Amino acid sequence: MAADPRARNIETEALRRASSQSRSLADSLPRLTLEARRIAATIVHGLHGRRRAGSGENFWQYRHFTSGEAARRVDWRRSARDDHLYVREQEWEAAHTVWIWPDRSPSMVFASPLVWETKLDRALIIAFALAEIMVEGGERVGIPGLMRPTASRNVIDKMAQAFIHDPGERASLPPAFAPSPLSEVVMLSDFWSPIGEVREKIAQLSSSRAHGHVLQIVDPAEETFPYHGRIEFLDPEGPGSVTAGRAETWRDDYVKRLERHRAEIRAETDHLGWSFIIHRTDRPASELVLALHARMGEGHDTGYRMPVRGPASGSAA
Repeated sequence: MAADPRARNIETEALRRASSQSRSLADSLPRLTLEARRIAATIVHGLHGRRRAGSGENFWQYRHFTSGEAARRVDWRRSARDDHLYVREQEWEAAHTVWIWPDRSPSMVFASPLVWETKLDRALIIAFALAEIMVEGGERVGIPGLMRPTASRNVIDKMAQAFIHDPGERASLPPAFAPSPLSEVVMLSDFWSPIGEVREKIAQLSSSRAHGHVLQIVDPAEETFPYHGRIEFLDPEGPGSVTAGRAETWRDDYVKRLERHRAEIRAETDHLGWSFIIHRTDRPASELVLALHARMGEGHDTGYRMPVRGPASGSAA
């Protein structure tokens, strides 16, 4: 039976578009990875890692014995050196993975005249920088559906190669998977998907008790709606378009709808104990990386808190 010409044309167009996206990404990656490494180096300098005491095999430190502890915990050889009793602590080594998902869908390839960088570029810079910082702190980093968790020092290169050679559809939300309870999930997107889909995805990823962070990356024009006169708005992920005769008359309704959409996302993240951060691409990427880094680990009952504090959950970075 002969193949349907229409289906063949659709498949050809999809392959052409995917190839074009890969070439464009490959061209921009050197700049993005360089910026990500610069941000990571700035943040890592002077910060402590995520090491903490626990049931590992590697020695971490000696500390004074505390009254009420079991005598078997005393390291008698070390204690014999002076008049104090010491406990030998091991480094905490429970497997911890950070899953990072940067949205690479067509809506992310947008930059208004107010900025010089697309939302996609910003999402990738943040993803790369965060991965570098996490690996430096002894964590493993993975990309849902694309890259298995790794603690490799060249994690940025591995991520870049995974993105370049990804033949799949550029989805707005991560694929369904089951992160472990000790995992953290970082979702970087503009989150313009229908609120029902966003809620469903967050609920699915949190069902295994993994902690998560929802990072909305937006162009300043998407917040301020600085349009006047007759404007045609194109759907970046479909063939549709809408024409406004006087775009400025849409502004108030647009802003109200934007605030309602964000309030619904925030309600879901607050309910599940996840964090929600808004980031505009006219702000430095380092602000968001620092704010996110401050939250990593806060959702787990390890008694550990990162040494840096950023703005409150839900605020813009």
